[in-house]
Amino acid sequence: MLLQDVRYALRSLWRSKGFATVAVLCLGFGIGVNTTIFSIVDGVLFKPFPYADPDRLRVIGAIDAHTNDTPTLSYLDLRDWREANTVFSSMGAVSGRSLTLVDGAGEPERYLGAAISWDMFPTLGIAPAIGHLFSADDDQPATGNVVLISDDLWQSRYQRNPSVIGRQVTVNGVTRDIIGVMPPRFNFPTNQKLWIPLGLAASKEPRSARSSLVFARFKPGVSEARALQEITATAARQAATYPEADKDTAAAIQTLRELFIPPNVTRIIWMMMAGVTLVLFIACSNVANLLLARATGRRRELSVRTALGAGRGRVIRQLLTESVVLALVSVPLGLGLAEIGTRLIAADLPPDQVPYYIRWEIDWRSLAYTIAIAAGTALVFGLFPALQASRGNLHESLKEGTRGNSVSRSLLRSTLVVLQISLALVALAGALLFVRSFQNLDAYALGFDPKPLMTFRFYMAGDPYEVKDARLHRVEDIVQRVEALPGVRAAFASNLVPINGGGGGGRVAIDGHPVAEGQEPYINFAGVTAHFYQTLGIGVVRGRNFTESEGWSHDQVAIINETMARRLWPNGDPIGARFKMIGDVNAPDWFTIIGIASDIKEDGINPGNNEAKAAAYVPYGFQQMLNTGLTIRVDGDPASITSAVRGAIRSSDPNLPLAFARTMNDVRRLSFWQNALFGWIFGIIGVVGLLLASVGVYGVMSYSVSQRTQEIGVRVALGAGRRDVMRLVVSQGLLLAAIGIGAGLVLGPAGTYVGRSEFYGVSPFDPVSFGAVSGLLLAVAFVASYIPALRATRVDPVIALRGE
Repeated sequence: MLLQDVRYALRSLWRSKGFATVAVLCLGFGIGVNTTIFSIVDGVLFKPFPYADPDRLRVIGAIDAHTNDTPTLSYLDLRDWREANTVFSSMGAVSGRSLTLVDGAGEPERYLGAAISWDMFPTLGIAPAIGHLFSADDDQPATGNVVLISDDLWQSRYQRNPSVIGRQVTVNGVTRDIIGVMPPRFNFPTNQKLWIPLGLAASKEPRSARSSLVFARFKPGVSEARALQEITATAARQAATYPEADKDTAAAIQTLRELFIPPNVTRIIWMMMAGVTLVLFIACSNVANLLLARATGRRRELSVRTALGAGRGRVIRQLLTESVVLALVSVPLGLGLAEIGTRLIAADLPPDQVPYYIRWEIDWRSLAYTIAIAAGTALVFGLFPALQASRGNLHESLKEGTRGNSVSRSLLRSTLVVLQISLALVALAGALLFVRSFQNLDAYALGFDPKPLMTFRFYMAGDPYEVKDARLHRVEDIVQRVEALPGVRAAFASNLVPINGGGGGGRVAIDGHPVAEGQEPYINFAGVTAHFYQTLGIGVVRGRNFTESEGWSHDQVAIINETMARRLWPNGDPIGARFKMIGDVNAPDWFTIIGIASDIKEDGINPGNNEAKAAAYVPYGFQQMLNTGLTIRVDGDPASITSAVRGAIRSSDPNLPLAFARTMNDVRRLSFWQNALFGWIFGIIGVVGLLLASVGVYGVMSYSVSQRTQEIGVRVALGAGRRDVMRLVVSQGLLLAAIGIGAGLVLGPAGTYVGRSEFYGVSPFDPVSFGAVSGLLLAVAFVASYIPALRATRVDPVIALRGE
């Protein structure tokens, strides 16, 4: 019986190719955008992490008792926690590192790496592809001259040569043996390329340096509550034993998803899912309207079937079968669009910005979801039309007409259009707010022009750079070589690369203005070489700039930004005033302020981090960092000097790696790439919703005109003019749109309020955005109504009256 219904449904849809094509397109787009976003939701929020039995893994450690930050431990605390452990079968630790690889196979390269304890990968249940993991002996502070590399590093640098095992390389100035290659697509914890033992790297750190993430695996039968009880007791003993290092800390446990997936990402992804669900509802409403219109033309057919003995349930089953077939036929189109969508999104992601454990693709889970929503939507958009079509008086239907049924269907169709308009408004308003937020971030004032600037970073590792001022002298030589290159206007070095962050910060004491301990103001603090402001193309507002010699000296002078001047000296003149960093052993007692400069954007651009911060800049000698940035002002295309800069650095020290070569404009865009991605995804969702809603309005108005042909003919015969007919039809469409817009304006702000933390420079209740979307929907409704109205003016009253 079911097979018979399916065959009949296919024949029926084949006879109505126009109807079937429009319905499949509407459903295909609705299903396609849903499957695309579902693949992202699944990849980020639902797929298990690529470890053995990941549900038994937790992140444990200590947090500041007054905050809710990530649990971490110092290397010394980790040893004590291991000794006290009775609830975990294993515990492993990882600490991020920047690692420079020199091996004679190519130029020195700086990679994102990590220091791990010997039992880190066994805790995850991950084995190497070739070679072996660290042993407990490798993880001792006095040993550990070994390294593990990732599969992609093995591929890119060693062409997957198995003889790489046992090869000697230099990592951060230390000679190490490569002992293993990790499996493909494994870059724990985020996008690391190589790993060194933690013992040698962290053993000299103080107990207060809680820099390691600790992953622990529950023993069988151990509950999370029992584990938390044990580590809470351990943390309390540590705080009592080492009060200076561990005071004000509390034990905490986090799941992997809590650690790896920030709450704002989860919120945005669910907002995307809500947006495409609205689009699917709009598509379903369209198809439901098409089915209602088709049912009107099939009244006689259905009545004949009823007269021949088919019960109402049999008719409903047949009509629902047609709906399910229609939905399943839409699945290939939806999957094709989803495949394109996921590839476009993946192509738009900056390299190494998305952690390796997040991967979205059209797989069996996506296929199952697509089939499930296709079947579900078939019931949603097919049930009411089937119930409507199966109702009615048999005798009247055979005579081709029941007025009551027509009115009922018309009301249902109009209601569906109102629903479409309201849902489209919610989707479009949210999309517009995300797009405007991105535009506001893109236009953020940096305090300098990024277009002529090029940025790099290099890492000075190894014993030669542990000598006093060795880094200062190397940096001075590099900057002078770079500034001598053709096309270079000026350059400066600093751990700070504007927009990309760096430098440091801390509390400061102001000479002559004592405050209570712990209440001192906080500032950003960076050591810079000469030509800092010349490179950025800005001047000192008051006072003077650094002299050539001061940039390479230990002179106790500083230039502060306008925000620091305004906040710390609201009623006085900071020029000549003094401040000192509290607790910084590398800083002298007092810095004397010699100038005030305009604010610049030091760190990334994002919705929650754009408030101007107090900042001071001092000679580079006071902050000689291993990780040093180089910012260069160039005549012409900034990227054109990359190879020349690389050569200048090689001529200064052939073992120095040059990394993160980016124009300042690229640095700027990378700082808010997530917002750009959100903007265009929500923009596409809004556009698809608008197109489907316009199809819905057009369909209803076209159907209305076809149903009112005789009425319009009578009106024309009685003297109604062309404008009167146009006004009659267009006003009906605009009325439906107005009701839908009114409903959307009530629902919309509640939806956009959820994403308020991701908006920048625009309110979730922004009247301009909601007003613009309302106007757009009215315009779309007008156009969608105008075309059927134009057709209505061409009705021949003679033909219409003859039909009556």
